[in-house]
Parts: sequence; structure tokens; C-alpha cells
Amino acid sequence: MTVRTRFAPSPTGLLHIGNARAALFNFLYARHHGGQFVLRIEDTDRERSTQQAVDVLFDGLAWMDIESDEKPVFQSTRQARHAEVAHELLEKGLAYRCYCTADELKEMREKAMAEGRPPRYNGMWRDRDPAEAPANTPYTIRIKAPREGETTIHDLVQGDVRVANSELDDMIILRADGTPVYQLAVVVDDHDMDITHVIRGDDHLTNTFRQAMIYRAMGWNLPHFAHLPLIHGPDGAKLSKRHGAQSVVEFREMGYLPEALNNYLLRLGWGHGDAEILSREEQIRLFDLDGVGRSPSRMDYAKLLHINGVWLRQADDTRLTNDVMERLAKMDGVDTSDATRAKVLALMPGLKERAKTLVELADNAAFLGRSLPLTFDPKAEKQLTPENRVMLGRLALALKATEPFSKEAIDATLRQFAETHEMKLGKVAQPLRAAVTGSTMSPGIDDTLLALGRDEVLARINAVAAHE
Repeated sequence: MTVRTRFAPSPTGLLHIGNARAALFNFLYARHHGGQFVLRIEDTDRERSTQQAVDVLFDGLAWMDIESDEKPVFQSTRQARHAEVAHELLEKGLAYRCYCTADELKEMREKAMAEGRPPRYNGMWRDRDPAEAPANTPYTIRIKAPREGETTIHDLVQGDVRVANSELDDMIILRADGTPVYQLAVVVDDHDMDITHVIRGDDHLTNTFRQAMIYRAMGWNLPHFAHLPLIHGPDGAKLSKRHGAQSVVEFREMGYLPEALNNYLLRLGWGHGDAEILSREEQIRLFDLDGVGRSPSRMDYAKLLHINGVWLRQADDTRLTNDVMERLAKMDGVDTSDATRAKVLALMPGLKERAKTLVELADNAAFLGRSLPLTFDPKAEKQLTPENRVMLGRLALALKATEPFSKEAIDATLRQFAETHEMKLGKVAQPLRAAVTGSTMSPGIDDTLLALGRDEVLARINAVAAHE
């Protein structure tokens, strides 16, 4: 058997973090077993399914480096096939026409609730002759649910799950307008696409028993099911906006790397010993469903931030520079010329050691592209005392005479200056850092001055220095 998994989202305008994890688990499971991963867009809800929403899904998956092995299937193109299966069940006597009106169904539900029963369809047309229906009356097609015994689903995460068949009703599989319901479309598509493993959130577990009726009525083998516990907020409640970002797009905008988000989502509900930071290759080698827990996971934004910092420090400097330059282009008063790019790239090894997100990285790099006069944050302002401004004026002369203007020579000049003036090196470096960056945070001062270049360093120091 060739393992075939699928990710089948409805295009609603965002790729929710729970769906993203399901996509990742399906992708990794298929890769681990040498199988195939395919994408199906469940776009039968025409009002909510827009091209823009589909593009958001594709964009999010591409950013996460989750790629379908085949051309994506759009469920809306297969409605004729779905209807064909409904009519096949009708011809076999395993489904029937239901002529109930909306008012009759409403009355049926209200009566059941008044009697303390679940508001289910009561099978009114299950054994009736369709000839009893008035001429030209629209009808739905309902499947005949088993009425005795129980249905057992062996779930690869949850174990054996059982439901009494008396809990199932004769659900509609084809609406009066000839369109299929979700439960039918999913089963037909999974069967026709040869899906062997359905890995999805456990909010779909109840759907599985309804879908199993269709599989068995058609004489089709059921796929293996694996229902993943949901992701909750840090407080254990359902993940919502009040907890923070929920969609892949939001995390990308906040400056998270796709490797970090993938790594975090993998560890959110799956584990392999103490392994924490895992490359894609390691993820594929290690991932299997026996490592998935049964309890809901809690979103830990601090943990994600930590993991992002780890991946940021490992990332390629040119790649980070490209992203930073895109973010700098959206800031006011920041030059994004090739000269600034060169400065950012030169200082990137130090910059990325002090940032946990790309947003923070760009903010920390912005000083490299700013023009005089600089603006200073409150901590930097405190460093620019009258005494320090005089000291900076003297330091400018020493730096002007530094030859060559290399990291080693800059370091030697600063140390010699501090010794000559009987100062600790930090008492020189901090006012200098404030003067040239507008902040008290930057990579090593020698690296920072080297990236800016002698002329820019002197211009920035002289803009604040008090010369004797």
C-alpha cells in the first residue's frame, strides 16, 4: 500500500494555526512513509470560497514549504460525481427520497426537543412509497442509517471509538437543488483520490461515524483515521484572538520564520524524547502518529518566540538581509539603497544574535539607513550628557586618524582612548553607541562602526559632539 494523505481546507480567508499543523502532520506522515501528500480545496460553499481566500491558503502553505505532490483538486468541480454516488445508493435501496417540507422538519425537531429527545430526523419517508408525495414536490436524498448495534472506528490517535447506531439519523447526502452535502463529497473524494490516511482535527471525529455509513453502503474500504487533539490557548480555552495570533499570515507578519513555526507546530502535540530543534529532514525521519498525544495542546507564544530566536541565529545572512530590506522599505526615513543593504549584510552576524523576530531584527537594523539628524530613544538620550558629548568630540579625532579603518584597528583605538583618559571601555562605548545608532543596543561597537564606515561614523558623532 502506498500511503496517501491529504489536506482538505475550506477557503475561508486564513490558514488557521490548527489547520496548518494538520497540513504539516499529513505532509510529514506521507514523507516518512515514502508516500504522497495531496491538496484538496473544499470550496463547495460558493459564498465564502473566493479566489482571494484560495490564494491565502496557497501562499501560507508555500511559505511553510508544504507542497502537494499533485495538482490541487477543487471539490466544486466534482459535484456531478458526488451526485452520481448519491443516485447509485438510491438505486441500491440504501438511500431514499425525502419529501419533507421545511415546516415539517421544524415541527419534527421541536417535538423531539419537547420530549427530551435529540432533534433528529424521524425517518418519515424511509419506508414510504414516493408515489405518496404530491406531484413535482422537491426532494432530498437521505442515506439509510443502521438502526441497531454500534459503529466502531479504530483511530490511530484516539484508539477505538464507539457510537451506538441509534445515535445516527438518516442524514441528507444530496440537497433538493442537486448539490451534495459535505459528508458525501468528502467520502467520494477521499475514495476516488485513493486516500489511505485521513489525519485531521478531532472536531471531525463525530463526522467520521456519518462518513463511515457512506463508505460501508458503497462497499468501499475505510481509510485509516487519525484525529488530532485541538490547539487551545495558554489558559486552556479555545484559541481565539484574545490569546494572540491565530493564522499563518499573522505569524509571518510578526516576523516568525517558517522553519520556526513548523518546528513549533510539530512539537505541539507530538514528541520524540527530548528533541526540540529539528530540521525538516529530521522531522521526516522521526515523525509518526504513535508520537501524537491524546490531550489538547496549549499554545505557548513564549516558547515559539524562543524557537524562532534559535532558527534566526542559524539563518543565512543574505536571506535575512533580503527580508530586513523589505521591512525597512516600509519605514519612514530609512534609506534602502545598495549602500544600506551592504551595511545590513555586514552587520547581520551581530544583529541576528540580538533579535528573536524579523520585526525586531529590522527595527535594530534601521539605524544603518537613517539620515542625520538621528532620533534618540530615552536611554540613548541619557548617555549624551554634556561631559560625554565633549568626550565624543575627542574620540572623533582619534577615530579619524585610525588607519586602516578595520575592526582590529577600531578596537585598538577605543581601548587606547579609554586607557589614555582613564576610563572603562564601557564608559566610552555606550555614549558612542548612542551617538551613532540612536539606541543603547547594537552588535559589538567595533562591528557597528565598521559597518557604518568612517565617514558616516564621524558625521554622526560630530552631530552630537561638543568640540573644545
